[in-house]
Amino acid sequence: MKKIYIAAFVFSTFFFAGCADDYLDVDQTESISTKDTELYNNDAGAAQFVTAIYNKFLNWDMTSFGWIGLSSITSDDADKGSSPGDTGTDKDVLDALTYNASNPSAESTFIANYDGINRCNQALNIIPKLDKADPNLRARLIGEAKFLRAFMYFTLVKCYGGVPIVDHLPVPGSDSDRIMQLTRKTSAEVYAFIESDLNDAIAALPDKSAYSVNERSRASKGAAYALLAKVSLYQKKWQQVIDNCNKVTGYSIVSDYASMYKATGKFDSESIFEIYAQGTAPAKGIEGYSNTQGARGTGGWGWGFNTPSQSLVNAYESGDVRKNATIIFKGTTLYDGRVVPTTVENDRYNYKAYSSAYTDAWETDVDIKYLRYAEVLLMKAEALNELGQTSTAIPLLNQIRNRAGLANTTFSSQGDIRTAIWRERRVEMAFEHDRFFDLVRTGQAKAAFAIDNKVFTEGKNELFPIPAIFIKQAGGLSQQNPGYN
Repeated sequence: MKKIYIAAFVFSTFFFAGCADDYLDVDQTESISTKDTELYNNDAGAAQFVTAIYNKFLNWDMTSFGWIGLSSITSDDADKGSSPGDTGTDKDVLDALTYNASNPSAESTFIANYDGINRCNQALNIIPKLDKADPNLRARLIGEAKFLRAFMYFTLVKCYGGVPIVDHLPVPGSDSDRIMQLTRKTSAEVYAFIESDLNDAIAALPDKSAYSVNERSRASKGAAYALLAKVSLYQKKWQQVIDNCNKVTGYSIVSDYASMYKATGKFDSESIFEIYAQGTAPAKGIEGYSNTQGARGTGGWGWGFNTPSQSLVNAYESGDVRKNATIIFKGTTLYDGRVVPTTVENDRYNYKAYSSAYTDAWETDVDIKYLRYAEVLLMKAEALNELGQTSTAIPLLNQIRNRAGLANTTFSSQGDIRTAIWRERRVEMAFEHDRFFDLVRTGQAKAAFAIDNKVFTEGKNELFPIPAIFIKQAGGLSQQNPGYN
């Protein structure tokens, strides 16, 4: 009987053995027959294949401890935190930039994103065959799957550079598909693939306003344009950044910065794409996201990792409301009346990971806002400035500063405004998983880490290591990133 394979990734059995993720209630290494797909040949069934992709972002390996390590603890915004003797498996070496090709966080992030890509490819393979589902819905779902696949490939290319492009469900036993899965493409090829997926998504997705309340976490046309602008930013395609930012319409920055990180701020007017967490059974939150970053010790509620650095504290200007909305200081009282006693182990914690309703729970109601309209304004400002249109960039920068309670910038030269925009991105988007990658793409990394007496090795630390286990299985089809063994 003809089969549709659910998890045909070459190293799936090697990496995913014992994995407990549900995959439309089908084990990841099993398959379903074409006859069984009739169970999903309706609107609800078709939607399940894309819902399974979104659900991947709630997993520990995708969005929690390892990703926090790579995207935040490695940066100058954060320290390892916790207790001195608690290494957090590998968070000490990530903090010190001394990790190697066997690093668990680099490995889990790589695997998790390919797991998610496999779910995208499954949806893209099956949904067109579900002819009893509404055609318009199927088209939208395909657009969502392509947006999410692009999002995951963007994570991969930022972290590892060129990676294998797996653009369809591989056929077991196919040598060409085996080679596809084990051969790294160039960064340029990965970016081109991302752009192609996003352009397809733009053509298929509705505006945010077209979604019902219970569908508000789904990707929209605005999200695809915003992500495409960010992809262009990383490639220094300045005019494309501007053009795509201009197409992100129907959004506005909120007046109260702190409100975005409370339960009442979910899917507000500034939110373009966020990971939805509900935090109560049977609904789910992001596994361990809040708990691992919660205040540690007597009177605390968590593990205490990923603590705001003194460098970040120093980056805020006097009167910037974002500082106290981003950083929990011990000895203070939080917005809900919770007192953070002086007995907790670390001086500072991540406020954006705090849940009032489910403070010490493993799964909370804390969302991650991956794309916000404030970033769209900053991306456009950066691109305009790089194209010499500094006077047009300055008002966009000032919008963000004014919302934070700060006066207009006093700078006017292109170089000074460039630095001001970079600094504004730092304090505006702290703990939103961008800082390390911003340091790399703007060439600031070596100097920024030197302030904390950390050595950023140029030609190496711009990328994380490809998992050694993958390089071994590739058998010469792929090579390790420079400087790792």
